[in-house]
Amino acid sequence: MEDKFIYTDEERKLSYQILDELKDTLDKSFLENDLPMLQVQLKDSVAKNTIHRNVFGLNPILCSLQTAAIAVKDIGLKRDSVIAILLHQSVQDGYITLEDIDNRFGKSVAKIIHGLIRIQTLYQKNPIIESENFRNLLLSFAEDMRVILIMIADRVNLMRQIRDAEDKEAQHKVAEEASYLYAPLAHKLGLYQLKRELEDLSLKYLEHDAYYLIKDKLNATKASRDAYIKQFIAPVRERLTAGGLRFHIKGRTKSIHSIWQKMKKQKCGFEGIYDLFAIRIILDAPLEKEKIQCWQAYSIVTDMYQPNPKRLRDWLSVPKSNGYECLHITVLGPEKKWVEVQIRTERMDEIAEHGLAAHWRYKGIKEEGGLDDWLASIRAALEAGDNLEVMDQFKSDLYEKEIYVFTPKGDLLKFPKGATILDFAYHIHSKVGNQCVGGKINAKNVSLRTELHSGDTVEILTSATQKPKAEWLKIVKSSRAKAKIRLALKETQIKDGLYAKELLERRFKNKKIEIEESTMGHLLRKLGFKEVSEFYKQVADEKLDPNYIIEEYQKVYNHDHNLNQPKETESAENFEFENPTNEFLKKNDDVLVIDKNLKGLDFSLAKCCHPIYGDPVFGFVTVNGGIKIHRTDCPNAPEMRKRFGYRIVKARWSGKGSSQYAITLRVIGNDDIGIVSNITNVISKDEKIVMRSINIDSHDGLFSGNLVVLLDDNSKLNMLIKKLRTVKGVKQVTRV
Repeated sequence: MEDKFIYTDEERKLSYQILDELKDTLDKSFLENDLPMLQVQLKDSVAKNTIHRNVFGLNPILCSLQTAAIAVKDIGLKRDSVIAILLHQSVQDGYITLEDIDNRFGKSVAKIIHGLIRIQTLYQKNPIIESENFRNLLLSFAEDMRVILIMIADRVNLMRQIRDAEDKEAQHKVAEEASYLYAPLAHKLGLYQLKRELEDLSLKYLEHDAYYLIKDKLNATKASRDAYIKQFIAPVRERLTAGGLRFHIKGRTKSIHSIWQKMKKQKCGFEGIYDLFAIRIILDAPLEKEKIQCWQAYSIVTDMYQPNPKRLRDWLSVPKSNGYECLHITVLGPEKKWVEVQIRTERMDEIAEHGLAAHWRYKGIKEEGGLDDWLASIRAALEAGDNLEVMDQFKSDLYEKEIYVFTPKGDLLKFPKGATILDFAYHIHSKVGNQCVGGKINAKNVSLRTELHSGDTVEILTSATQKPKAEWLKIVKSSRAKAKIRLALKETQIKDGLYAKELLERRFKNKKIEIEESTMGHLLRKLGFKEVSEFYKQVADEKLDPNYIIEEYQKVYNHDHNLNQPKETESAENFEFENPTNEFLKKNDDVLVIDKNLKGLDFSLAKCCHPIYGDPVFGFVTVNGGIKIHRTDCPNAPEMRKRFGYRIVKARWSGKGSSQYAITLRVIGNDDIGIVSNITNVISKDEKIVMRSINIDSHDGLFSGNLVVLLDDNSKLNMLIKKLRTVKGVKQVTRV
């Protein structure tokens, strides 16, 4: 059993001292019964032994009072925040309920305590503290902005108190969190003074030798530094006074942490850092004359000392996103040393030192453009009233479009608001997403449609039989998940299409039916399909019976080939014709231009595709060095490009196109000798086309034959094919 909590005399004295200071500062904001109820609550906690010292042996009540003092003095928080700081541990330990807090001290106090307790639950998930996502999660999870401000104040106080801690591991962990988490948060909110203190103390605990090296060096050079500052300031003070300005000047040494970062960045020792301090000119100027007087002071300083124009930083015209306003200039001072000079007003200095907490003192200031929307909203809320308590009604909506959830290992992932279990699954891996059947949120089973919320711990459940579905696109919110689902659906569609096509081909082959693409196209249109992929998908999904498809195919085939009406015809079987004339003369007027510098090389026309003048062509370098000319739509072209792309050269026709080429046409039609006569008549009417031969075979009422003609170019060929297709009984004419 733990020892009874004991309040030492020194702790009691310090507690009363801080409490008196809080009373004086917050006298008007405390309600009549606040302090008596607080005292009763805290005394009961001590008496009932519900309060225990922390891992560093610190008195938690005293720590809470010290945190409250920082929150009031350095940040500007008031009554509700102070009460929440003092009582939140009692609520977390279960000694008093949030309902009791609401009844005794009001909804605002209960809301802040609820936020502080929620934040504590995040730490139990062992997150990676140094991640940007965790900082964003804290900001979105806190509900009330004051929760974050209280956390910063608490960490500053803890860092002050653990300097003599015996538990170095715990001290190291606290310092790392201060460096990675709380200092950046303080910087984001413009709490520069607290940010510097957190950084310096973190360095002290994490890199003890570096901290004391710089500290000792600064102490050793303090006298000479002070003397130089005095020498620099004296003439500036005279000129500013002569200019009628009201002001005060001070020299400020860089923080130890800042010096250490510069030493590491520049890879030099302490002596290599020249801008160890900055001169700050703080003007007492009315609001409407702030910028004018700052630029007046700038003019006076730069008249006296040579400025470095590359080092001018104008945060007067466009303040930083956290509200920081100032003019920074670097000038060449006495002894040829570069000195940074900062020029700002009292108002700007107050905001720079105390961040957004200072804004309420200067309500009515016109909002500058381009500031961070969130901070602008806070400032708008602050400036609407006389003090920071207007934030009682202010709810942080930072990152309202984003949520942050934990993996089982404690990693934090960011998603758009409304994201589901399925979004999480696809973020992990495409395979995990494709096989997702549901998941667990905070150890409870949920469906894949379940929406995620900030702070959830998410685990995915998968099944090897699960497949992505089109309706999943309506479930996910992230573009990443949508893209992966579309890709998976496309791949599935391709696989199903190949399977269905192979199935149909096998069934047709079993019935000894050859598939004609033109007939299949007619069948698809008859069945109402616009896309072949949809047709195959229905076959794969067993919505279309292959036997039904074969029956319908045969009907369409018979109709297309006039097989439904038997007629008396003379067969064209074994019809042959050979033209004995030798009119194939190759002249030299056709010229092939190949690639850029290959004209004149030996080339020949490929027999696989028989290119003629006018055909789009390309050259293919053969093993023996000659070039074969192929049509771009040659059946072998895809394989040549895929396997031997480096041997392909550009080629195009030139010249007059007066050579004649032998072209073979494949003709299919009804078995009728009269059709052959019609075909030969079409050819004989064109003086520029010579027929060399016709060979025809007949089978089951159809004839198919090869027709060889001599012609000049592909325009003549296309015209001939068009005419032949108009011959009655001809079903198909293709170039071989």
